[in-house]
Amino acid sequence: MSPRQQLYIGGHWVEPATSATIEVISPHTEQVIARVADPAPDDVDRAVAAARSAFDAGPWPRTDPQQRVAIIRELAACYRAREDELAQLITTEMGAPITFSHSAHAKLPGVMMRAFAETAAGFRWQETRTGFLGGDVVVGHEPVGVVAAIVPWNMPMFLMVAKLIPALLAGCAVVLKPSPETPLDAHHLAELLDQVGLPPGVVSILPGGREVGRHLVAHPGVDKVSFTGSTAAGRQVAEVCGGALRRVSLELGGKSAAVVLDDADPEAVATGMMVAGLMNGGQACVAQTRVLVPQHRWHEFVDALVSAIENLTVGDPFDPATRIGPMVSRRQQQRVRDYIDLGRREGARLLVGGTELPAGIECGWYIRPTLFADVNNAMRIAQEEIFGPVLSVIAYTDDDHAVHLANDSEYGLSGSVWSPDIARATAIARRVRSGTVGVNEPYSMDPVAPFGGVKNSGIGREFGAEGLAGYLDTVSLSIRRGVVNSTAPQGITADTPSEIRGA
Repeated sequence: MSPRQQLYIGGHWVEPATSATIEVISPHTEQVIARVADPAPDDVDRAVAAARSAFDAGPWPRTDPQQRVAIIRELAACYRAREDELAQLITTEMGAPITFSHSAHAKLPGVMMRAFAETAAGFRWQETRTGFLGGDVVVGHEPVGVVAAIVPWNMPMFLMVAKLIPALLAGCAVVLKPSPETPLDAHHLAELLDQVGLPPGVVSILPGGREVGRHLVAHPGVDKVSFTGSTAAGRQVAEVCGGALRRVSLELGGKSAAVVLDDADPEAVATGMMVAGLMNGGQACVAQTRVLVPQHRWHEFVDALVSAIENLTVGDPFDPATRIGPMVSRRQQQRVRDYIDLGRREGARLLVGGTELPAGIECGWYIRPTLFADVNNAMRIAQEEIFGPVLSVIAYTDDDHAVHLANDSEYGLSGSVWSPDIARATAIARRVRSGTVGVNEPYSMDPVAPFGGVKNSGIGREFGAEGLAGYLDTVSLSIRRGVVNSTAPQGITADTPSEIRGA
């Protein structure tokens, strides 16, 4: 049986529980390009059982952390040798422009692997503290257990690596559920894992739909859920995990603002917004789709944005000149079209773009990059995550008003401030309530910078030492030397508070 018709469970390619398959459809041609096995709940049970056995009785959680680091470094080397192949796969399955697939989808995960390995190599896994009440306290960090990691389709390999690699470095066993829209790069990752000799059971990869995700999140054999997706789905995940008192981290939606100060250069800002707002066709949780500009320079910034958008090439994602490819699915294309229609009904003025297919394109799930002006921050197109190439320009009166507008959102994932005055821009950035804010850059995806949201954008952090800590439990070991011949614990005196002394 072809590997695409098998499932990667516990480090082995096995036959699935059913004959059901997932059709992978090209967003550019709308043709079926592959069929892969579609996991069933029974396959999830097998994967969790393998992970449970690997964690409870296998060597991986008890392996020296530096040995785990060495294996991840080996994986990074294997990955780097196949980056070009991965870029081709991702452009094929989800329509990202090939230049972006090379520079971001394919390259960044390898960089992250190496950075995560460096973080783990320097991590303080254990420390001894002199006890306040006498004796020693040894504080250690142990793997949390079996991790269910669920990722969406928009940055598939990047998000899989962001969860899988820190979990493995921590010593966890992982059941990874990628999206059914992007299973091909998930198979690519499984093939790479085969090369580095992880112990049996440590990793399973099950590309599948919502039923698979629901079964995995609720599975009693799972110790932690790490989820990236919509806020609505994140609430459901949190509810299940809360009922089970299961650890959970959530990286959810965004509706981020780019605050353009009145001394910023319009051309530089427009160039930055082509990345900040329209990267990956706007299919990014960190997309800064609200562009806040000073009222008295409104026309300058709008004219620069219109010019930049009109010069974007939309079309075949395999053409190196293309900057905007198709949406990942017909459903996503229709969602974005509905929001464009909604913006018009709400009274926003359409300057560029719209719902029609781009000129010269007759098929594919394309959306023309779109710019709205005369947007009120209360409009739905300014408050709801569209997840497509749609920007809204919103005018403000002064710096305080700009900060108010930036924070007037249920989300808080990303953002930026643009100004040649770094001190002023930094002061404004610190007032923006968001997990990540860039100054004169869209955002930082540096793997040592903790990433995550506030408000309805999520719980917890990924990347850096903080991301590694999310897959660890902190445990304390109290050690006393000698025998204490007293009814009170050593170190407790008349000066110790009565609630501790037991008086």
